[in-house]
Amino acid sequence: MKTVEVQASTQYPIYIGTGLLPKLGEMAAAVTKAKTVVLVTDDIVNELYASEAEKALQGAGFSTLKFVFPNGEASKNIKVYGALLEFLAENHVTRTDCIAALGGGVVGDLAGFAAATYQRGVDFIQIPTTLLACVDSSVGGKTAIDLQAGKNLAGAFYQPKLVLCDYSTLSTLSDEIFSDGMAEVIKYGAIFDKSFLDFLEGKDAKAHLETVIEKCVTFKRDVVHLDETDKGMRGLLNFGHTLGHAIEGCSRFAISHGSAVAIGMVLVSRAAFKSGMTKADCTDTLIRILQKYGLPTETEYTAKDLYAHALSDKKRDGGQISLCIPKALGECVLYKISTDALLPFIEQGVTV
Repeated sequence: MKTVEVQASTQYPIYIGTGLLPKLGEMAAAVTKAKTVVLVTDDIVNELYASEAEKALQGAGFSTLKFVFPNGEASKNIKVYGALLEFLAENHVTRTDCIAALGGGVVGDLAGFAAATYQRGVDFIQIPTTLLACVDSSVGGKTAIDLQAGKNLAGAFYQPKLVLCDYSTLSTLSDEIFSDGMAEVIKYGAIFDKSFLDFLEGKDAKAHLETVIEKCVTFKRDVVHLDETDKGMRGLLNFGHTLGHAIEGCSRFAISHGSAVAIGMVLVSRAAFKSGMTKADCTDTLIRILQKYGLPTETEYTAKDLYAHALSDKKRDGGQISLCIPKALGECVLYKISTDALLPFIEQGVTV
């Protein structure tokens, strides 16, 4: 087992290993004084791991409640968020209780936002069960729901008390969902560490999960330490995300987050080189590594389609939007571009 310590507005451990889910109760008891833990999960993960999580919590003396909602990004909305808040209130959950998110990024984002806002904040535990959630969304305290106008437009920064990453749960993922997580893994290498990208290209990430997850979590931990509330360098973690979120929106979330981010990284890399923002053309190398892990690298949506959705991106600041641009593989910088210049920039990216 590996342990990564986060020291943000609160301090908490991230445990990475196999066979950790049966230890959930004792690990939770070490970080919360709650009497009741509300397990929030989706209908797929509920069938796979909820009973094991409940058993572990009850074995450590916790009372448990469970809220289950339909799997998928389409559930990360005001209606399901409101239903969760009503469930907490109807069951007399108090500020001294705890919410535990068991699932992927949608579960963690939704449950975390409820934990941040119900009675102005209750203890929160992340138990990621997808690679994407393990390496990215469960760490750093970003919680959110989607609005009709765009993704993650309502949310809060709210750190968990504990992240328990039992990567044996990844064995039940489909190849497509595993690939989704690899987009975020590859993103970290593209932003911070060319040697990590080389490792991913030369090895099979699935055979080195503990190393891969620890590496990604450490990258994110270090950024969160310096910029917890996303006012500066944390924006680097959004490489590929502005156009990725636009692709998700255009598809009405039929295209998954990881697939959209993979395409977004390619489009931004190509556009940055062709427009002269960077002298390094990282596009072909990125395409090669992304395709190795079964990820798409092009889109059928037009630049105008993507532009319309990108204007609602939360990284927009008045007449500007902040993009993460690869100066070289393993070295990215933040670049502010006017919204007027964004459309021709996207056109450069979609044109091969």
